[in-house]
Amino acid sequence: MEYQVFDTTLRDGGQREGISYTVADKLAVARLLDEFGVGFIEGGWPGAMPKDTEFFERAKTELELQHAVLVAFGATRKAGVDVADDPQVKALLDAGTPVVCVVAKSDIRHVERALRTTGDENLDMVRDTVRHLVANGRRAFVDCEHFFDGFRHDPEYTASVVKAAVEAGAERVVMCDTNGGMLPSMITKAINEVVERTGVTPDRLGIHCQNDTACAVANTVAAVEAGVKHFQCTANGYGERPGNADLFATVSNLQLKLGLKVLPDGCLEKATRVSTALAEIANIAPDTHQAYVGAAAFAHKAGLHASAIKVDPLLYNHIDPSVVGNDMRILVTEMAGRASIELKSRELGLDLAGHPDTLSKVTQRVKDLEAEGWSFEAADASFELLVRNELPGADVARPFTLESYRVLVEHREDGTVISEATVKIRVRGERVIATAEGNGPVNALDEALRTALGNHYPQLKTFELSDFKVRILEGSHGTNAITRVLLETSDHNREWTTVGVHENIVEASWTALVDSLTYGLSRSSAPA
Repeated sequence: MEYQVFDTTLRDGGQREGISYTVADKLAVARLLDEFGVGFIEGGWPGAMPKDTEFFERAKTELELQHAVLVAFGATRKAGVDVADDPQVKALLDAGTPVVCVVAKSDIRHVERALRTTGDENLDMVRDTVRHLVANGRRAFVDCEHFFDGFRHDPEYTASVVKAAVEAGAERVVMCDTNGGMLPSMITKAINEVVERTGVTPDRLGIHCQNDTACAVANTVAAVEAGVKHFQCTANGYGERPGNADLFATVSNLQLKLGLKVLPDGCLEKATRVSTALAEIANIAPDTHQAYVGAAAFAHKAGLHASAIKVDPLLYNHIDPSVVGNDMRILVTEMAGRASIELKSRELGLDLAGHPDTLSKVTQRVKDLEAEGWSFEAADASFELLVRNELPGADVARPFTLESYRVLVEHREDGTVISEATVKIRVRGERVIATAEGNGPVNALDEALRTALGNHYPQLKTFELSDFKVRILEGSHGTNAITRVLLETSDHNREWTTVGVHENIVEASWTALVDSLTYGLSRSSAPA
């Protein structure tokens, strides 16, 4: 590939607060990044980090990469130490990777104050390390730490670090916005000046941007537009402080907006799935509003948008969502008009186009309920039940009718708190009473209802409550406030979300619970 997509998730990304990759995690991340088509995967710092040393050792036998090569990361030799005797440089070679990336100081202030050496010695450290790596059959990349800050302070010295690395045989010299303080215009200006000062062509340069100004992706794109062919990113923008340039946004911008071939064919469409999988490994909830790959990246709420989308989806989508493996979503809210309701219903497999009266009725019903505090934008299952109950011939019969339910909460002497629920229902003409205990009122109600329905609906055994969210609605205060409950359920094949609203949290939960079971049973293919 003409462009080098260099991923640093396993080092820079792992520096994000809250992320701690195991070696098994790192191997899994590397496989996913390779599947996405990146060219280089920086695996960590062997010799300095025992976990990274183990990763590179296991990678030799456990990773079969199709697109990427592994990169070991480390530092130049230490000041005053022969490169052949530097144990950290030896560890880089022992990692066995075809590419090694070393970080070098390029800001004279850091050279003198942090390394406590001279500018000339620092240049020798760069030259000696690169020559040693190349002599041992490695492709050498050099990350110039604090490049842009150093270049603004002393452009002559920072430029001399670039020249030293290139003359020693570095394949790429990477300009790092380590403090993340640059803007796109600053990046472009600096690159042009570096090329003029050093005579090094921009295709020998690379870019690495932190996101402290929220410009990491824009800065990376600006560098590529200035001629840089090597760019470094992390998955989902993970990294120290506000993070790094987001891999998925960067490659999508370059490939879809600038028409540059940065990934192998068929890889970009895996962006959304790989992004989500990497978030799961990091144990971080996916960012629903992340560009290109977020669940809300192509979600539309306003009725005006929906009217245009009905005519042509690209009128309000900047790309076809499928090219990055994502989907367009229509959100049903109080802002929804007829077009929004029609499009959302079509998305759920229900055609309201031929039923204008039903469409009007559903639209008004949604607006009325939303005014009372209901929200359907995250509760597709409840919305689908509402539509199907209004659409002729598509209504959903409730699996039971409620006679009554009761919930007791007992705080025992030993400090344990137990909830007990009793439900009285009618199922297929039979009156059933069931009682169950749970760790909370909703859990107890769920258990009691499943017990009552179990003989008639054995498929309930596969249903599992996977998430439960409670929100006190704005404008209501105190213990009598209106509560909205969102309930997420799965049957191990799919997930669905339902909503309930009431002044009483138990009643709100009951409404969401009944909708959940009703929807799941209506969609279940198992025999009743």
